[in-house]
Amino acid sequence: MRPIAGNTARSFASLAGATTLLGIADSMAGAYLVLFASDHAHLTPTQVGVFISAPAAGGIVVGALAGRRFDRRPAKGYAIAAAALGALGFVLLTTTTSVPLLILIAITLVAAGQAAFPQLFALARVVLGNGSAGRRSAPLLRSGWSLAWALGPLAGAALLPYIGFTGLLWAAAAILALAALSAATAPAPPPIRTEDEPTRSMTAPPLLVLSAVLFFLAMYAGSVALPYYVTRALHEPDASVGLLYSACAAVEVFAALVLAGLPQRLSQRALITAAMGALAAYFVVTVLADDMTLLLLGQIARGIAIAVFGAAGIRYFQDLMHPATGRATTLFANAGAAGSLLAGVLAGLSVQHWGYTATLALCGVAAVAGAAAFWLATRHVQDQILVAGR
Repeated sequence: MRPIAGNTARSFASLAGATTLLGIADSMAGAYLVLFASDHAHLTPTQVGVFISAPAAGGIVVGALAGRRFDRRPAKGYAIAAAALGALGFVLLTTTTSVPLLILIAITLVAAGQAAFPQLFALARVVLGNGSAGRRSAPLLRSGWSLAWALGPLAGAALLPYIGFTGLLWAAAAILALAALSAATAPAPPPIRTEDEPTRSMTAPPLLVLSAVLFFLAMYAGSVALPYYVTRALHEPDASVGLLYSACAAVEVFAALVLAGLPQRLSQRALITAAMGALAAYFVVTVLADDMTLLLLGQIARGIAIAVFGAAGIRYFQDLMHPATGRATTLFANAGAAGSLLAGVLAGLSVQHWGYTATLALCGVAAVAGAAAFWLATRHVQDQILVAGR
């Protein structure tokens, strides 16, 4: 598709604003959904697990459907609707303590909000075109997303004592509504041309998808084990966990911005493999740590890994499956959702049976396996897949 004419800076500002607001709302509510479900709605631990998993499970389905529709008829309405439905979902969660209703709202409306993330990245690529601006859109939007995840939980912590769980979900809903409004100010994508219509050949190798799932599995499972490891194995104070995650988020923002400025001729395959290796290195450093110094150094590797894989990975999928931008971005996002779903169950079992250190080590093994799968899956794929006039 031809890039839309107009003010590139204004177009990007609208989409970056929407992505950042979406991240703030997602992290603000997401950080406290477990406590909302257990303390406010009085769900059992098993019910809490189902409730927390429901948006990711439903989001995979909603995201896949929205991605296919986007490729047939690109429009900003999908991102707007997803954010608006997510806002409605947060509001409705505050109106009931019925377990079936809470899970229904989570697996439908809150799940629809999950589809806004890939839709915004797909919209940015189509609106900004396949040139330099379009290819840099993923790392730049990813930096806004990382910044949002650094700010959102802090904002939630500041507001919670004054407005409670109900007020917090209403605040997240209001921010999602602002995200929808910001997306609405972006220019409409150009109509798809006949020669640009996605074909059946626009697919990603299953091994490539598996590599992304393994990366996210390692990342999310490590997030489950790390607080236990830091506070119980190393006997650090609880506040140190927040410090580690804040440090990681700060590194993510910086790394994503650096990625946007790197030459496009740089091997994307090597870059992504290195990011997966950095995640494995993070687990090695963490397991060897005996104080906060090594733990903080490990967060540098973790932040670089998450930022580079999160941005360059989306771009790689988009390039590989061009012009099926919606499906490509959603496939990558759904790999993250699948990794998250698996991580909750597997990490819990691993911590219970083998302990915190072994779980972190196994996460490192998963990261290495993901890197190997990625390298094998892309050995016949040219690096700069997407070129003008493909």
